[in-house]
Amino acid sequence: MASAGTLLRLRGFLFLQARALRAAVPRRCSVDISSLQSPQHPEYAVSMLGVTAPRATVGGGGLRGLTPPSLPKQKENSCEYHPDYRRWKDKEGEILLDIDLIKFRTKDILHSDRYRDGERLSVEDEKVVVEKLLAYHPHSEDKIGCGLNSIMVDRHPQFRNSRCLFVVRTDGVWIDFSYQKCLRAYIKEKYPSHAERFIKEHFKRI
Repeated sequence: MASAGTLLRLRGFLFLQARALRAAVPRRCSVDISSLQSPQHPEYAVSMLGVTAPRATVGGGGLRGLTPPSLPKQKENSCEYHPDYRRWKDKEGEILLDIDLIKFRTKDILHSDRYRDGERLSVEDEKVVVEKLLAYHPHSEDKIGCGLNSIMVDRHPQFRNSRCLFVVRTDGVWIDFSYQKCLRAYIKEKYPSHAERFIKEHFKRI
């Protein structure tokens, strides 16, 4: 009986010693939470815009280090914001507003079916064409000659597929004139500082 009791005590001692040894050995799969909270070497990420920002870290208050990438700044020296460019755009709009009505009306006279080939303009249309166009033609006196009888629409003498305006003189002679030349001369007279640039950008070469 004494030997049996001694054997049991020995087994119990060995069992307790084994438990103590297992408790002393750290688990391989354990995670050090403090390493997630305070990383010594934060990694960096590069966004599509080329902005470098630190990755988010986990702390006591939640996610940290998330800052939105800054957009590239617009160039301050862009020509659109230059004072001279803005002044030009304002003047360009003024000139367009000035000539648009007569330009539209002339195109309507030439390209619509309001007038047949060789037909004289109405009194109202003729007055507008003479005062707003013909008066500014570089060679208006030569065009009118001995006197103005009427304004007519007909085929261009060289380009038969297009129509143009004609001065019909009192002696029966009729001669064509370009409404674009009239507008160009008008712009040069009224807007001398901006005429060259405007004509270059908005008129075909004549």
